[in-house]
Amino acid sequence: MEDNKTFSTPLVNEYKTYSMDLAGRKLSVDIGRVGKQANGCAFMHYGDTTLLCTATASDKPREGIDFFPLSVEYEEKMYAVGKIPGGFNKREGKASEHATLTSRVIDRPMRPLFPKDYRNDVTLNNMVMSVDPECNPEVVAMLGSAIATCISDIPFDGPCAATQIGMIDGELIVNPTLAQNAVSDLKLTVASTRDKVIMIEAGANEVPEDKMIEAIYKAHEVNGEIIRFIDKIVEECGKPKHAYESCAVPEELFAAIREIVPPAEMEEAVFTDEKQVREENIRQITEKLEEAFAEKEDWLAVLSEAVYQYQKKTVRKMILKDHKRPDGRAIRQIRPLAAEVDIIPRVHGSAMFTRGQTQICDVVTLAPLSESQRLDGLDENETSKRYMHHYNFPSYSVGETKPSRGPGRREIGHGALAERALIPVLPTEAEFPYAIRAVSETFESNGSTSQASVCASCMALMAAGVPIKKPVAGISCGLVTGDTDDDYLVLTDIQGLEDFFGDMDFKVAGTHEGITAIQMDIKIHGLTRPIVEEAIARCKDAREYILTEVMEKTIAQPRPTVNEYAPKIIQIQIDPEKIGDVVGQRGKTINAIIDETGVKIDIEDDGSVSICGTDQKMMDKAVDYIRIITTDFEAGQIFTGKVVSIKEFGAFLEFAPGKEGLVHISKIAKERINRVEDVLTLGDKVKVVCLGKDKLGRISFSMKDVPADQK
Repeated sequence: MEDNKTFSTPLVNEYKTYSMDLAGRKLSVDIGRVGKQANGCAFMHYGDTTLLCTATASDKPREGIDFFPLSVEYEEKMYAVGKIPGGFNKREGKASEHATLTSRVIDRPMRPLFPKDYRNDVTLNNMVMSVDPECNPEVVAMLGSAIATCISDIPFDGPCAATQIGMIDGELIVNPTLAQNAVSDLKLTVASTRDKVIMIEAGANEVPEDKMIEAIYKAHEVNGEIIRFIDKIVEECGKPKHAYESCAVPEELFAAIREIVPPAEMEEAVFTDEKQVREENIRQITEKLEEAFAEKEDWLAVLSEAVYQYQKKTVRKMILKDHKRPDGRAIRQIRPLAAEVDIIPRVHGSAMFTRGQTQICDVVTLAPLSESQRLDGLDENETSKRYMHHYNFPSYSVGETKPSRGPGRREIGHGALAERALIPVLPTEAEFPYAIRAVSETFESNGSTSQASVCASCMALMAAGVPIKKPVAGISCGLVTGDTDDDYLVLTDIQGLEDFFGDMDFKVAGTHEGITAIQMDIKIHGLTRPIVEEAIARCKDAREYILTEVMEKTIAQPRPTVNEYAPKIIQIQIDPEKIGDVVGQRGKTINAIIDETGVKIDIEDDGSVSICGTDQKMMDKAVDYIRIITTDFEAGQIFTGKVVSIKEFGAFLEFAPGKEGLVHISKIAKERINRVEDVLTLGDKVKVVCLGKDKLGRISFSMKDVPADQK
């Protein structure tokens, strides 16, 4: 008899787990447990924080591109913190700003470690599945991406590792918890290879340069321990790296180009301080080469890349060997600077900062705290933010034409950097109860618009009357390296060409006293400590100059008051138990105050009340109403009331929205009256004195007993 039963054997999922102690908490990695069809997969655990990190690559290069197509994703799953997403669909949608910024922090150190001629699509995906408040998922994502890529067959010159450093009361803390981050004076992320630093990202409360360097190299030391841990995983689980189709420019093409365009001609073409002139020179050279190679289609396909490489070699040689910059500046020289405020009428504050061919106009808008941005993410410490910095980079700023598609990752990143630079000097909500939005519009761009945004925004805040503690400026330094670690040149205030063809963009913002933000990107495999220290010192010197010689001469301190077009805010405190009286049944009372005065009222659970408006009289009136409503009534208090009802025995007065009291007929006039209507009509406004409460619990008033000096 035929057996029709189907049997299966038990699935045995064999995998390896590796673990290490990282800042007093256990970091463990499962290899081969999940995601086996990805090129590389690391199932990461740090405390109870859990992420799935994968690295995948396409089989063939993408055609028609001259860049490495790397995509980094950081997916915040709301179930990771036990929440259901808000919104109609109740599922995760577009990446949050925080997720976008985290993706950038992962991308920036890893991108330079892939082969420069690699054109296969690569995606690094990091899915946050559980969040332990003691263990930041960003750190785990950075390490997971590195591990997944290192054990994969994707060409990659790793390992690399990343560590976060906090500082509380001057003490440096490795991988601080979410609670520690909330009170830390430093939020620093450092990525490293075995010997060198490859990425720095920091926000700080005026941390001195020497303390910042100490923190950077404490993180670098921890990164070394992590890299040794990753080495062990790769040794046991790593796949051989696959071969790939190189997209490098043929050497014979370079030789042919040099025959047609000698090095001296290329030097003359690129060395000018006018970006448009340089671009026109290169266009003419490219046209000449296209004519010369018209019969060689394979060369024409990579000609633009070849011309780019030729420009790059020319610029780097002239800078490094001859100390000659494209615009003729000295190595430490900043481009011409200009600053002005109040260039846009009727806005709450505006300023423009120009550095060479980089020009930023910043506009500040003030609003009640209720206009603060709500945050719906995995960080439970931050549910809203009152200071928002937005950066826009239209195509006309670089002489190009393309439609606007909204802010991309670069725009979000630059806005966040400027925001981070200015947050440490902002007044507290108690000192300045406003939500603040700064928008940096790029009018012209030729290098380091993010740091020009810091300068413009700082001046715009002061022009708007925001009482910032100290002015903040930002500047960027570049780098050109030779064949050895000692062969390098640090450039102060890099322009676009030096950024494109150089090895580093080291942005530092701060006050006279210390650093408030750092962002460092490089295109090489790391920086030595002398380079890091020199770049930080150069940025300090340049920052001091910009603050003293330009910004403080334009606007020395914040204006004493907000301008006439900005809303005014009065804050008062009431008994929290009286909040219901101010709001009224179904909001009737508070809406009546708003309708009558035209103000905006925000009430917090602790009883703090903000009254916002542009008409001071109406704001004062709203304050009076709220004080009346929340004050226990005592005999002798004087009020102004409106007659809302007339009875045979007296008149009812509304002396505040939702609050009424009775003037008995005997208390209307000193002489006897027969009818209330003989003296009062509906809508009359009269002064009264409070007599306390009558037997029915109603507030009782008298018109005739109002003191003469109060009538």
